[in-house]
Amino acid sequence: MKAFLKGFCIGLLCLSLLGLLWFLVLQPGMTNGETQALKEAFTQSLPGESSGELPAGKEQPQQENLVDLKALQAEYPDVKGWISIPGTCVDYPVLQSSADAPEHYLRRTYKGEWRTAGSIFFQWDCSPESRNLVAYGHNMNDGTMFAVLQKMADEAFRNEHSKILLQTAEGLREYKIVAVLKTDIESLTFNRTVFADDADYLAFQKELFAQSLYTPETIPDADCRLLMLVTCSYEWENARTVVVAVQVR
Repeated sequence: MKAFLKGFCIGLLCLSLLGLLWFLVLQPGMTNGETQALKEAFTQSLPGESSGELPAGKEQPQQENLVDLKALQAEYPDVKGWISIPGTCVDYPVLQSSADAPEHYLRRTYKGEWRTAGSIFFQWDCSPESRNLVAYGHNMNDGTMFAVLQKMADEAFRNEHSKILLQTAEGLREYKIVAVLKTDIESLTFNRTVFADDADYLAFQKELFAQSLYTPETIPDADCRLLMLVTCSYEWENARTVVVAVQVR
């Protein structure tokens, strides 16, 4: 009987370890692999200058590789954009659901399949034209999804990876990181998307940048558009890492 119980416990432990391996390692890896396959299937090269012979000292301008969003959305209508932070693993489609199920993609892929890592997704009530465009993603243990946002608190890392590219139906936009916060929704309503007027928007910015972990070099004005990337943090219950970027083109 003791031998049976010992074997049963060992078997149960092995099953638990396999479950953790699947949950924490294999599933996130699958998500990343599927995402890259999706990008390869729908990538188009943006026409640039002629690739003919260039004058001495001149380099061929680098071409941007854009996703064919029109074709991608025809197959997956909830894909609203593609986000990347050059030099990091952030290179994902951005999904968006409705007010009825605002976190539909928290644990689902672009195909709607359940997955631990879920998807990067826009808050349901914003659009690329919003003054504050909010996107969420998991802080995965293997470093995928929005886990890299935690590193943005480090000045050297942030300076090296300050550019964010967001492609939407309106085109390709570039943002620059201007602030990093450790906060929660009770301390700061960072996910506001509607503002009464310019004064309200500027007051929101002032409150936002007052909580930055470092003093921003520049403070945006009323005409700017913000991109806010949000992920879980673990300094206290319900803490969030919030990376704020301003559109530069």
